[in-house]
Parts: sequence; C-alpha cells; structure tokens
Amino acid sequence: MILGIDTSLGTAVAVVEPDGVVRAQVESADPRGHAEVIGTLIQRALAEASVTVSDISYVAAGMGPGPFTGLRVGIAAARAFALGRGVPVVPVVSHDAVALELLLHDALTGGYEDAADESFAVVTDARRREFASTLYRGLDDDGLPVRLAEPALTPRDDLDRMLQAAGVIRRDAERIPAAMLALAASRAVVAGRTIAPADVLYLRSPDVTMPGAPKRVNL
Repeated sequence: MILGIDTSLGTAVAVVEPDGVVRAQVESADPRGHAEVIGTLIQRALAEASVTVSDISYVAAGMGPGPFTGLRVGIAAARAFALGRGVPVVPVVSHDAVALELLLHDALTGGYEDAADESFAVVTDARRREFASTLYRGLDDDGLPVRLAEPALTPRDDLDRMLQAAGVIRRDAERIPAAMLALAASRAVVAGRTIAPADVLYLRSPDVTMPGAPKRVNL
C-alpha cells in the first residue's frame, strides 16, 4: 500500500494499492494552508481507505516544482511518516502525476495512440508572473510518463510563444492528483527505478537571505 503526499499546489493525499487501485484520495485547494490541513488529510485518507499506518509500505512524495513554503510542508510530512513507519520515501516529480493522469485518460478513452505521438507541457502557476512547465511524450515500457525536458520556469508572456514554436501542446494543471503520484511511485519501485531527485525542485531560490555582518558602531 502506498501513501501519496503532494503540496506543490494545494494539498493532496491518497492511498493506492500496488496495482493502481485507488483506496482513497482527499484534497484541499487552498494554496497556502498546507501545514494546517496536512495531518487531517492523512488521517482522512487512511480512514477512507480502511487501512492503518502499519499497512503503508511506501510513501510517495511530490518533489515539485512548487513554491518553497508549500513544498517543504508536504515533503517533511512524507519523510516524517516514512521515518515513523520505517518505510522508504519514493520521490516523484509532481508534474509526472498530472502527465500520468492525462495519458491514462487518453488510453481509457481511446485517444492514446494520437496522444502518445504528441509532445505536451504540464504547466502550473509559479506566481511572480512565471509558469513552471515540464515537457512529456507518451508512456515508457514501465508505464511512466516520458519526460522530454525537466521542470523549468518561464515568464508568463513568453510561454505560449515558446511552446508554439516547439509544436508542444499546453496542458494547464490546477491540482496534483496524489493517486497518480502514488501510482507513479509504485511503477518506479516495481521497475527498480529512481524517477525524481531526492532534492526539492524549488526552481527559484527561497526569499530568505543570510543576514550581513553587523554594522560597526563607533562610540
């Protein structure tokens, strides 16, 4: 059983069986209240899935891209849960979950053959007049989205022009499906692959700087 946690946009938690059956998925769309809801959402997800903490074998952590404050809440929660349970954390690029959901939807509705040949960009709002985007095309032999380019920041006014020039379809996302995050983690574990870095994908430096040296005061 895999617990998926992501706080790169809102806050999303899911419990998924290894074969992809979604036992529970709960979300909060609030882009700022991660710390206030993460504990409650984990409890709800476990309760709705009718499982206990001891049933969880892996914790999938959404590594971003996303803002500093939001991401660190989810990743800290994932690591704390995994540490307490004594199970591995599986890092997943948050945009991979969106791409997987889109591609599986196309497969179920009969449009996958066309979609597999198309390059598309998962796009999320990075604030400060920038978008975060990741480029994909189809699924690989392990059932994981093929990432053509790693997550990157682009000014809002430039993104459409860049995507059109490259022949890439834009797919905006306002949520990260935690169930797909957990499914991607499950497929990575089965394939023995690492699909995301252990470091957080902030893409932008946090708004915290080290204080300078104290000013000298002459008496």
